[in-house]
Amino acid sequence: MAAHFGRRLRKGAATTAVAAAAVAALSASQAPGATGEDHGRQAAAGAATSAPDTGADGNATGDSPYYTDLPPLNSPDPSPPAATGTPASPGATEAGIPATVLDAYKRAATELRGSKPGCNLPWQLLAAIGKVESGQARGGRVDADGTTIGRILGPQLDGNGFALIKDTDHGEYDGNSSYDQAVGPMQFIPSTWRWAGRDGNGDGKKDPNNVYDAALAAGHYLCRNDWDLSREADLHSAILSYNGSQEYLNTVLTWLEYYRKGTRTVPDGTGGLPSHRSDTPAGDDPHTGTGKTPKTSPPSTKPPKKHAPRPHKPGGGTHSTDPAPPTPPAPPTPQTPTDTVDHLQDAGTAELAATAGEAFTQRISTRAETKAGAAVGKVRVRFTITGDTDATFTGGETVATVTTDAKGVALAPALQAGEKTGDFSVHAAVVGRSVKGVDYTATVTARVADTLARTSDIPLTCTPGGEFAEQVQLKATYKGAIAHDVAATATLVKSTDDPAAEPVENDKGPYFQVKDPKDGSTKTVRTLTGLKTDDKGLLTLPKLYADDTTGTFLLRVTTTGGATLTVELTVATADAGTDTGTGTGTGTSTSPSPDPTPSQKP
Repeated sequence: MAAHFGRRLRKGAATTAVAAAAVAALSASQAPGATGEDHGRQAAAGAATSAPDTGADGNATGDSPYYTDLPPLNSPDPSPPAATGTPASPGATEAGIPATVLDAYKRAATELRGSKPGCNLPWQLLAAIGKVESGQARGGRVDADGTTIGRILGPQLDGNGFALIKDTDHGEYDGNSSYDQAVGPMQFIPSTWRWAGRDGNGDGKKDPNNVYDAALAAGHYLCRNDWDLSREADLHSAILSYNGSQEYLNTVLTWLEYYRKGTRTVPDGTGGLPSHRSDTPAGDDPHTGTGKTPKTSPPSTKPPKKHAPRPHKPGGGTHSTDPAPPTPPAPPTPQTPTDTVDHLQDAGTAELAATAGEAFTQRISTRAETKAGAAVGKVRVRFTITGDTDATFTGGETVATVTTDAKGVALAPALQAGEKTGDFSVHAAVVGRSVKGVDYTATVTARVADTLARTSDIPLTCTPGGEFAEQVQLKATYKGAIAHDVAATATLVKSTDDPAAEPVENDKGPYFQVKDPKDGSTKTVRTLTGLKTDDKGLLTLPKLYADDTTGTFLLRVTTTGGATLTVELTVATADAGTDTGTGTGTGTSTSPSPDPTPSQKP
């Protein structure tokens, strides 16, 4: 049987094999038939707390415990399971990933290849994290939809050997209304799941206990901050952001390389179960924490020795013995950079404004400071987009966490405007500490055009009671470039004497026909609203019709941004022989209009 890395490489007590009692207890709590909801990762006496400068509530798991088992020395065996009665090798067992769990990892990686191709997320990384966090959902104990059979919960993060994270979800995800606990096969803490959660199986819910939802959420979490996981530095940063421990990083990387060499599918519920946890040193007795059965001695039959009282010292009071020596004060707990932060301060962020669908040219810059105003580096700052908006950070996320540099400055990722116009907010806060943050206001404005022009020079003419043969089509541009998705209004007006004035709708002459969406009936209108240019900047109006009134009429088209064009329409009998012109115009100028006919005068 191949030796395991875990038996050779773990440090100190954590390097030894787990004692038989500990293995039995852990296996019992995680066996496929177990009915309990907690997967056994309970607090151990003396367990180390999370790295304080990481900000435990700023990562996916809150630095909860994880499984430290490492793959065997031999290469994985991707071949199908051995014939019945033939024991599988350790490598074959470890290489096998339960079918539903493996499908969730691969589906998430496929989605990320489309939505965030620059991330280069390998599904094997999700498998490595899933192995370390939950033993592939406790060996694949999931139902047909990918939801775990019983909840997988980490220990409550009450500061007793772990990070201190008080309840943030009122027990919605973890059933604990006092403290948070990591939840599900990818072990998200509730406060992180609130913004990182995804619907990976298309059922309309974001459930941390569902392996499809959790795997997709983990993929997006690892792909934030513009990380390219094909680069070693970004890969390490992403993994450490999941759990801020160097040991965790090393364990995940080992499994990543193992799975990259090959794996195979095994039935759900038959995957291998881990045996060692980061919060219980291997070999420790789960009850005493020593790894050994406490030695006991038979009670002594001799009477206890009597000690003569010590003589009183002058001024020694009424006690017959010397006072106990004073207890030396406990050494002060070293402060982390986060502990020294008093507030956040804007670091020169310019006005945040962008046109719908475009990237913001300015980025949010925030500075962490002490009470005296000194800069604090190595502090994690979380930027959260709030408000009724579809704006995001680059990469599609609404939350980004950035570590301050040596000058105490955290530069948020670039903002990307959505289609919703108006103001929204970005809140900057220190991860792991309640101090004064900074709120920023950003504005998304509508797309605009500064020029409108007809795409044809064919005169627009019609006989009384007839139909205009040529539809009006216009092209919108802004500073010479195509202006797409620009809002426009078309109105048949009485006059354009004052282009700046609100147009007065004509009650005679040409008109549009539109269907009423309520009853499907056709209505006659002379104003069209809610129009938009297409991706080529073109705006094609519906067909125009004429009533029995003859003369020259005016169609005014205006867009967001001020571009205006007035087009002439002529209604004349067939024998009139009137030269109508082209009705073309650009920019904010309007085409010259002849003296209005009596029927057109205001």
